[in-house]
Formats: sequence, C-alpha cells, structure tokens
Amino acid sequence: MRQKLGVGRYVMSFLIAIAALVFLMFVAYRGFSVILFAPIAALLAVLLTDPAAVPTVFTGLFMDKMVGFVKLYFPVFLLGAVFGKVIELSGFSKSIVSAVIGLLGRGRAMLSIVLVGAILTYGGVSLFVVVFAVYPFAAEMFRQGDIPKRLIPGTIALGAFTFTMDSLPGTPQIQNIIPSAFFKTTTWAAPWLGLIGSAFILSAGLAYLDWRRRRAAANGEGYGSGHTQEPDAAITGGLANPILAISPLIVVGVMNKLLTSIIPSVFGTTDEVSLAGLEHPIVTQVPAVAAIWAVEGALLLGILSVIALAFRPVSARFAEGTKAAVAGSLLASMNTASEYGFGAVIASLPGFLVIKDALRAIPNPLVNEAVTVSALAGITGSASGGLSIALAAMSGQFITAADAAGIPLDVLHRVAAMASGGMDTLPHNGAVITLLAVTGLTHKQSYKDIFTITCIKTAAVFVVIAVYYLTGIY
Repeated sequence: MRQKLGVGRYVMSFLIAIAALVFLMFVAYRGFSVILFAPIAALLAVLLTDPAAVPTVFTGLFMDKMVGFVKLYFPVFLLGAVFGKVIELSGFSKSIVSAVIGLLGRGRAMLSIVLVGAILTYGGVSLFVVVFAVYPFAAEMFRQGDIPKRLIPGTIALGAFTFTMDSLPGTPQIQNIIPSAFFKTTTWAAPWLGLIGSAFILSAGLAYLDWRRRRAAANGEGYGSGHTQEPDAAITGGLANPILAISPLIVVGVMNKLLTSIIPSVFGTTDEVSLAGLEHPIVTQVPAVAAIWAVEGALLLGILSVIALAFRPVSARFAEGTKAAVAGSLLASMNTASEYGFGAVIASLPGFLVIKDALRAIPNPLVNEAVTVSALAGITGSASGGLSIALAAMSGQFITAADAAGIPLDVLHRVAAMASGGMDTLPHNGAVITLLAVTGLTHKQSYKDIFTITCIKTAAVFVVIAVYYLTGIY
C-alpha cells in the first residue's frame, strides 16, 4: 500500500510540474502577460504541493530569483534598446539596409534581407527594432521581384532570429550573454563551433527559402494583392554614408572583444571595493560578470558613437525615442525575469526532480543540455526565458557531467545558447507574433516558413555537437 501511495505521489508531482509549464505556455499563447501569470502558475504548483509554503516561496524564492535576474541583465536590455533606438533615429539603419540592397542588387531580395537582418542584430540592434526597420524594404523588394509576400516573415526570421542571435561568437544579444554567468565564460565562447553552426543555418535557410520562391514562381504565384499593413515606399535618398552608418555597430563588436580581454586583467578574479558609508566592502566575483560588463561597456560606447556622428537628428527626438526604448526594455526584462523566477520555483518542486531524472537518462551531456534548453524554450515561447529556467535549475548538473567527460565549458555555453534559439519560435513566441503583426500576415499564411527555419536552427545544434565529437575543435 505504501509503495502504491509513493508511486501515486510520484506521478502526481510530475503532473503538477508539467501542468504549470503547460498553463504558462497556454496563457502566453493567448496573449496574457507573462509578468502576471508566471508567478500565478508557479504558486499554483506550490499550492498543490505544499499549501503552507506559498508565501515563503513567493518572497524567498520567486522574487529573489526574479530580482537577481533584473540585477544582472536589466542594464543589457536597457542599453540594447537605447542603442537600437538611436540607430533608428539617426537613420543609420535605413542607410545600412539601402547599402546592402544596392550592393547585392534588387534581384537578390531574400539574400539582401537576410544579410541586413544579420548585420543589424550582430551589431547589437534589438530583434524587434530590426523587424520594423527591415520590413518596408523587404516589402518593396518582394513586390518588385514578384515574390510572394507570405515569404517575408521567414526571410526576416532567418536573418534576425537565428545565427546572429546566439551562434556567432561575440554577438551581444541576451541569449549569448546568459550562459556566461553560469559557466564563467565569455560571449566569444567556442568560436569555431559558432561559425560552423552559423554557416549551416545560413546555407540551409537560404536554400529552403529559394526553393519556396522557385516553387511559387512555377505555380504562377506572385507578390499578391489585397494585403494589409502595406508600407509606403522605402526612402533611399538623403541617407547617411553607409560606412558612417555601420561604424557604431563595428564599435560595439570591437569594444566587446577588447573589453572581454581587458576587464579580467584589470579587476582580477575578485574585486573588492570599500566606501566610507558602507559597513562591509562590496565583493564581486569578476568571472561571473565579466562578459556582462563587456557587453554593457560596448553598447554604451556604441550609443555615444551614434550621438557623436548624428547629433542633430538623434537629439531632436532623443527624449521621446528613449522613453519608448526604456519602456520596451522594462517589459522585455521583466517578462524574462518572471520566467526565471517561475523556473526557479518549478525546479524546487518534487515533480521537477522527476523531469531531471528523466533528462539525466540521456547519457550525452551536450545532447542532454540541448534537449533540455530547447524543450523549455519551446514551452515558454522565449529563448532567454527557457535558457534561464534550464540553466538556473540544471547548470550544476551540466557542468558536472561535462567535467566528467572532459568537455570544455565554452562548448556548454555555445550549445546552450544555440539551443535556446531553436524551438523558442513556436506560435506563441512574442517575436513571431510581432513579426506577423508588422507584416500584416497570419500564422496560417506564413508560420510554416518560420517553423521550418526553427527546425533548421534546432538541427544546427546537433550538427555542432557532432562536429565537436568528430573533430574536437571548438
């Protein structure tokens, strides 16, 4: 009887953990705020497990983890949003788009749009800003090339939501920063694997999109008519010199690399600061925050360079523009922080131990990490949210398994980052919903192509793992 009761509780605890995850995925898909429903989902799971623990878990675990995430990463969200906004206000983003299109020719619409998205995101511009900046040019090029409009979302997604988000070494996007706090690595971790994965995603993605274009042309399908959200013709005259326009992005990339090397040498492994008004010194473990400091410094210098190069247009709208950027960064960081707190609560419940044991059954540590991160990113509909949940709960297990197998932590970093940006783009993902809304298309019209790009991105993680085991390079 006792054994049966134990099995029953075992099953029930597992179902509670799964139900909390499914509930959060459902409300996110329905468009409800994750900031509101992440704590509700987490505390309902606690209520069903141990009702008396609800207030203590909320204050001592959920809020503690949520605030800890904001403490670490909010400056990155904020500076990234402001950088994207000043790039937009300066007209530099339009200049870069126009220059790439002019260089490649309007006959190569898909390649042009993919490369523009890649340049902007790798330069530190927010994914959401890229969608708004690129879409008018994409619509014009697709219209002139008589390419179906329904292929625009997949094309933009390939350039902005995939390899430059988390695969290319040094990318300042948050998905490439989060693993550094857990593995004491830098954003440049495992550069060769990142480049190999990026090449696979870009080539396979472009091949798929071109196949879709050729198939549509063979069926006599063109751009189409009666579309909504059609933009005005993109402005290409009177834009800044493209070399000038791209220089702030180069500043971010170069300074990120330099600061990644300089910060540890200046501050050492432990930095201790004593101020007259403090009872105790401030002690910081530098390896845990060096990558974050490097990206923050690089983004700040990028913002200052934009202001210096385009002071008049930026200063004219800086106040209003940065209000929108700050509001957007607050929403994005709080969404992810709520998911992080949710993950910490779920990870503390008996049901999650069942899930961990099941995942531990996957013998290969890299495959284990990739499956775990991909699954949680898919469930939450957020690359950064799923990555945070997975690493908060299981990074210790991943590190132990990797050490036992002789796998460098840089490889763990790259696999985790790339896995987060795979299945996160399921239908309830915020970036997907925004992309479709901006382009005036529906899931039914365009999600098939986004999902295929998602599958290519997910497959790239396992390609990278195979390359590492076959060659040992990273």
